Amino acid sequence: MTVNYQALPSVRIRPRTRYYNAKDTMLYALGLGLGADPMDEGELKFVNNRGLQALPTLATVLTFDDEWALNVGLDLTKVLHGEQRLRLVRPLETEGEIAFAGRVAAVYDKGAGRGALVLMETAIADAGTWEPIGTLESVIFVRGDGGFGGDPGGPPALPAPPARKPDATIDRPTLPRQALIYRLNGDWNPLHSDPKFAKRAGFDRPILHGLCTYGIAGAAVVAVAAKGDPRRLRRFDARFLSPVFPGETVRTEIWHAGGKVHFQARVVERDVVVLGHGLAEVLS
Repeated sequence: MTVNYQALPSVRIRPRTRYYNAKDTMLYALGLGLGADPMDEGELKFVNNRGLQALPTLATVLTFDDEWALNVGLDLTKVLHGEQRLRLVRPLETEGEIAFAGRVAAVYDKGAGRGALVLMETAIADAGTWEPIGTLESVIFVRGDGGFGGDPGGPPALPAPPARKPDATIDRPTLPRQALIYRLNGDWNPLHSDPKFAKRAGFDRPILHGLCTYGIAGAAVVAVAAKGDPRRLRRFDARFLSPVFPGETVRTEIWHAGGKVHFQARVVERDVVVLGHGLAEVLS
């Protein structure tokens, strides 16, 4: 199936509702590796139904939908998550029903043989009251495609972190089976579970979901910048730079500068930055 990039901006994800419960909220946090220390009360509140709280990045799995990519003919072995941006105007509940709808907002042509960027926007609201909850923006990088005569630009650039040592760091070891746990949230891309598929995509073995790394960094920023209160995190943007292999340790590095929070994540074992240009906003 040939991809019609000129027609992509007309693609819509049909409006739908999603009911989720406390089990879904806890499964998401467990998929990030929270609760490894059963005595850590700062993490137990995300994985225990007693006093349960929802991580803001839970929004990424509640609204996840990759059917549109398959429907327009994108090859999943060539598709990578480039950036993820999240804005919340109110905190997520630990259970309830949300309504969401998405659209392809822009397509950027990076040149023949270089690839294309697809910007997807999703709006979230309370399904009962239709009060807005927030928006998500995903930048999808399609390797190998390009040269179709489209806009060569891109979404507004995210800032680099300050050129100094971070103010705080948090290490999160991942399990060799981490991707197999995280995919239970609804992302069934075989890149994260099928060794043969991963090799066809150019990887020695299945990689961790980019959104899992994103959520790991989100939990770290909540712990440090929001003092453990997830309701205070209202913006969380980052660029995916390199894959994480399950079993590696993700170190989130955090800076406070100009009233905002900058962050990045690196794999400790390989000293590789895997999530960069992170920018968060936290209510005071």
